[in-house]
Amino acid sequence: MKVVQKVNILRFLELSEIIKIADVRSPSEYNFGHIPGAVNIPLFDDNERATVGIKYKKEGRLPAILEGLRQSGPFLRIKLEQALKAATEGKLLVHCWRGGMRSEAMAWLFSLAGLEVYVLDGGYKSYRRYVLKYLSEKNKMIVLGGMTGSSKTHILRYLKNNKQQVIDLEQLANHKGSAFGALGQPPQPTTEQFGNLLFDDLRKLNKELPFWVEDESRNIGTVFIPDSFYLNMQETATIVLEMEMSTRLPRLMQEYSGYPPGVLKSSILKISKRLGGDKTNDAINAVETGNFAKAIEIVLYYYDKAYLFGLNKKNSKNIIYVNPDTDDIEANSLVVLGAATNIKW
Repeated sequence: MKVVQKVNILRFLELSEIIKIADVRSPSEYNFGHIPGAVNIPLFDDNERATVGIKYKKEGRLPAILEGLRQSGPFLRIKLEQALKAATEGKLLVHCWRGGMRSEAMAWLFSLAGLEVYVLDGGYKSYRRYVLKYLSEKNKMIVLGGMTGSSKTHILRYLKNNKQQVIDLEQLANHKGSAFGALGQPPQPTTEQFGNLLFDDLRKLNKELPFWVEDESRNIGTVFIPDSFYLNMQETATIVLEMEMSTRLPRLMQEYSGYPPGVLKSSILKISKRLGGDKTNDAINAVETGNFAKAIEIVLYYYDKAYLFGLNKKNSKNIIYVNPDTDDIEANSLVVLGAATNIKW
């Protein structure tokens, strides 16, 4: 039987670079938010956890332990097999919510099989505290802005492929940020899990060098950017692409005109209150008649107005405008990089 070691969050994250994490909380806890890369080996399922919790509140610790053993006992072999399969060269990281009974029980079980187990002191709760603190720190961040269709995402991908540090917020959120943003995307994570994913990307960067993000509203679809990180986005340097609608239209046509008309109409209806009844009807009619350019123009008018409203809330001293007259990704990326040389850190 191996000795179980408790480690703090910094050591836990360091070890997670080479050792797999077993999250022993219930499936619903795990699905709401978990450490990226962790596997779920729950001591209790959701119903079992509720039963044990009630027992603990009403009768105390020992009756709750006995109830937990009754519930989980028959399945301990399966859980141990999962742990052995997940372990990295005989080692495994383990955590529950607070670093209490669940992680201690599972760590003991895993150690019986000869695994070297490290338990996170304070559990997932300590991880979340660390995440929120980390996301609130000031960084050398450059925000790439511009109205819908300015190819910001494509430019950021070009920059990343050319050794610039980039965090793709829309990729983490599984959403492109507009009423049409969910089209072709997998389900969105919870806001909490989005924060975990953002932290995971952020901590891998070289903090001595700047990194790029796309300008976003506070929410990306159903996901909300952590408040402190969003505030930092609002206060840092922003490079804004000023492109005519005629330059932006072709790419938007290419990206969205291939979707079924019903899907496009549903997306338009999501912003019908903001567009107004007449504009909504005009956009839907344009989709039904195959006039996608007109439909996009109507929707762009709303999004352009909304973006400029948000842009006016930023400190004008932090904004650098560039005026490309082409939709060429490489050319515009070079213009953006050139503008970034004027940023003073």
